Formats: sequence, C-alpha cells, structure tokens
Amino acid sequence: MRFRHPDGSTVHLAYCTNVHPAETFDGVLAQLRDHCEPVRRRLGRDRLGIGLWLAKDAAHALVSDPSALRRLRTELDARGLEVVTLNGFPYEGFGAEEVKYRVYKPDWADVERLAHTTALARVLAGLLPDDVSEGTISTLPIAWRTAYDDSRAAQAHTALATLAERLDVLEELTGRSIRIGLEPEPGCIVETTADAIAPLTAIDHNRIGLCVDTCHLATSFEDPHIALDALTTARVPIVKSQLSAALHAEHPHLPGVREALAAFDEPRFLHQTRTSATAAGLAGTDDLGEALKGDALPDTSPWRAHFHVPLHAAPAAPLTSTLPVLKDALTRLVGGPHPLTRHLEVETYTWQALPTELRPRGRAQLADGIAAELTLARDLLTDLGLKELP
Repeated sequence: MRFRHPDGSTVHLAYCTNVHPAETFDGVLAQLRDHCEPVRRRLGRDRLGIGLWLAKDAAHALVSDPSALRRLRTELDARGLEVVTLNGFPYEGFGAEEVKYRVYKPDWADVERLAHTTALARVLAGLLPDDVSEGTISTLPIAWRTAYDDSRAAQAHTALATLAERLDVLEELTGRSIRIGLEPEPGCIVETTADAIAPLTAIDHNRIGLCVDTCHLATSFEDPHIALDALTTARVPIVKSQLSAALHAEHPHLPGVREALAAFDEPRFLHQTRTSATAAGLAGTDDLGEALKGDALPDTSPWRAHFHVPLHAAPAAPLTSTLPVLKDALTRLVGGPHPLTRHLEVETYTWQALPTELRPRGRAQLADGIAAELTLARDLLTDLGLKELP
C-alpha cells in the first residue's frame, strides 16, 4: 500500500510474511498464493506491499538462479504484490516449534550473517518495482548480549562496514539503493534506540541505520518522541519502522493479572519482559515465564512483554496492548513536515502463538486478521494527513 505524504514523497506500508512459515523458494511462492493475495483481496486493493522474510535456503536459491528471481518477480506482479523491504532478522527455522534464542544466530560477528544479508540485498535489488529505487532490510541488533566480547564486537563492526561497501557497489551496478536497519530488541547488544547511536555513528555510513520496531520500543519503556528526536540529533537514519504492539499489564501484582499473562507464556518465541520499577531503571527477564515465577521481577509498576499483539485486537482486561506507543511513534515518524522513514511494515508474527481461543482457525481467519491490522494502520496514516494511493 502506498501513501502520499503532504511533502509529496511516497510512504510504503507492508505486512511482514514471517507470520507464514516457509524456508524454501517453493514455500515463498506458496505464501504469495495462499496468504498474501487473499489479504490483498480482502482489502479491496489492486496492489499490496509485503515485507518478505527469506530464510537462508530461499535467499540462496534466488541469488544463485536468475530464473528463480525472475519467476518470483513475475508471481508478485501477477498477484498484485510488491516488495520494497525485507525482514533479514531470522536466518532460518523461524517456523520451528521452538525458536527462542536461536533467532539471534548467526549474529554479526559470524561470517554467515554478512553473506546472508549481502544475498538479501542482491535479491531485493531485483524485486523492487520499476518506479522504486530504494529498498530496505531489517536485521538483528548485532548480537544477543551473552557470549559477546571485544573481539566479536570488532568482527561485527568490520562486517557491517564491509556490508556498507558492498551496498555501494550494488547501487553502482543496479541503480538501486539498499539500506540496512539494525532492529533494537530487549536482551540484545543494541536493546534500545540509545544503544544504537554509538555503534552506528562509529560505522558512519548512511547505508546502515535503524529499524524502529514499536513493540520493542514499548517493551523497553522508551518514550517515542525522546527516542526519535535523539536519533535525529545524532543523524542516525531511520531506515524503516515495524508497526507492532507489546503486551501491557498495568497491575502485575494482582493474581488475576498474572493468570492472564500466563496464557501468553508459550514455548515457541522468547517474550522478554520489562518493568521500569527499580531505582536503577529498567529491570527484566529473558522470558515471560521467568517473570511470572515468584519475585523474579518487581511488580509494583507496570510490566510489558515482547509479545506482538494484533494491532486491532487488544487482549481482554486486565491486560492491554501498547498501541498508544505505536500511535505516538507513528505521529513522529510520518506526521511531521517530512517523514523520518518511508518504509512501514506491520509485523505481527505471533498470531499462531496467541492463547488458543484467540488464534485464527485456518487461512481465512488469519487473512481476515492481517487485513484488519493493515486497515487500522491505514486509518492511522490517513488521520495524519497522508493520502492513500491506488
């Protein structure tokens, strides 16, 4: 979906396909047929943006076989779909029964991460619509915080600098500008937007910027206006933003609240949980289940958990979502005289991890839910003065 900003520029809105499990090229083609096109039809649009997630094997197939890339581009066009952004965070196995810490491997100190992201950039350059010259890719925020030392930090810095050089060459060859955004996430080396400023200014290259995920922003109790103003002051480019909402518990000390939170404690994904209750600032656990055990986390102030809640469907009381944080962030991102980013992506990959009674029953209900999320995002954009384009 495309929108015209009051300054005349085009803002793109997509949804991320990591909600649909697929590890191979054939699996990606099936996603387009079984999921993406039905969502477009529900929205009544001739064109829908999707943020493709390409696992290692799918990316390798596309970058090593020009005919496969041409076929994918043809399928996108035929189904009324377009791609201006990729999710390069998960490497493989995102559809596994247990993902947890595996999603952070390989990290930016491993050669596989550089090779994979380079392949994704080459693929994206070939998928961009004819009238679009800029693409974006989100990636993990350097590494998970453990088993990370000065040596691995130096390796990660070198890898990101090398990637920037490769992206320069790619633009010279293709005329397509591809930028990469580190995606701050709780528990990682870059947990907050503030954590990103030093490493990104050290690289000092506008190819490498930030992907602001509003669920992660909220989980870390960051104020959107303060965070985004700091990035602007530091001249850190906001490459893209993922529109998402976290799980919020206003009164975690109440037994009924803990019982409600326990329904979201599931075995597949990591749900980092944070509170700002302590004198030292933010406190947290790596997973929601840990927070629910005894006094592992202070419960005198609100908790937020890294659980991507459907935008249009906040959980029932006594829980809520952090949709207000998303709205504040979006106002700052695209509500000003000029957009801070032109690539927006709804990323709710946890539909099948929701409590049983909230999960979609089959493809049709999932498509309905994704379309409803995109409708809400569209309404927020038009309320900010953007005009939806055909």
